[in-house]
Amino acid sequence: MANVISDETIDYVGILAKLELSDEEKEQAKKDMGSMLDYIDKLGELDTTGVEPMSHIFPVQNVFREDIVTNGDDSENILKNAPGSKDNMFMVPKTFE
Repeated sequence: MANVISDETIDYVGILAKLELSDEEKEQAKKDMGSMLDYIDKLGELDTTGVEPMSHIFPVQNVFREDIVTNGDDSENILKNAPGSKDNMFMVPKTFE
């Protein structure tokens, strides 16, 4: 294990995570964090020349599109279903005074 985590680091991480760890839990956390850092170091040994960085596993195209009106202005037919209409708007009965 090349990465050794200090007691101060574990205490600081515990404060940030709002955890109260026993001495045994702190020792286990130190071993676990060291193992994680060792694995990250091992990943750093990989030859990634020619590998393009990516932010998504699927190709992402432009997710924004133009707003295209496809159904047109059908407000007359829509207003036929209203209880009442005035100035091209719905008129509904009052629900409170």
